[in-house]
Amino acid sequence: MTMLATSGAANYSNPRSAGDLYKKYCASCHGKDGRGKTFKGKLTRARDLTDRAWQGDTSDERFFNSIMNGKNKMPGFKKKLSESEMDALVSYVRTLK
Repeated sequence: MTMLATSGAANYSNPRSAGDLYKKYCASCHGKDGRGKTFKGKLTRARDLTDRAWQGDTSDERFFNSIMNGKNKMPGFKKKLSESEMDALVSYVRTLK
């Protein structure tokens, strides 16, 4: 995972800010609780982010790359989020297990 300073980017190390990002960009598919049981999540077969085994087998770098580039039916967010925001989402997703 690269952590480059982005001019003008907000600092999203605050868990509330990361939660706000998750709510805005992720919850419609993955659900507020991360289980992927939303209507849209069921249609797109969204990953259950609370699965401890899956979280244990998935590196932060892989999470980051999935957020940045997308995976399967999940779109990439590299044009919508800064690297620090994507880092914050990785950290937030880790709290869901």
